[in-house]
Amino acid sequence: MDFADSALIIDNIFDSQSLIASRTWEVLNEGVFISPIYQSDDNSPRAAFLHYLPGSSIPTHLHAGFEHILILEGSQQDGDRLYSSGTLVIHRPGSHHWITSASGCLALGIWERPVRFN
Repeated sequence: MDFADSALIIDNIFDSQSLIASRTWEVLNEGVFISPIYQSDDNSPRAAFLHYLPGSSIPTHLHAGFEHILILEGSQQDGDRLYSSGTLVIHRPGSHHWITSASGCLALGIWERPVRFN
């Protein structure tokens, strides 16, 4: 993480191929990868890019704080709702859900508090 001049700059977040190629990715779940942007400690706000391969999913999890998800490319499904590119989804503290992506997805996630997997 490089906060030059007190700001972290990430260019071209809507150019998914360049973004995916330029980032370091860790396995979050089978077929789902995460690239951290920032996190100070275990209870602090956190941001990351999420890359879902087609057919991948994240199991049910609980949100201790707000979650903001911006779909940059593709789509993901949360229960019976399908969110496509350009959609911003904000989940309230105390909410829980699971996510799947039939066609694959690239998203920006910002969490007020860490999520808890069941």
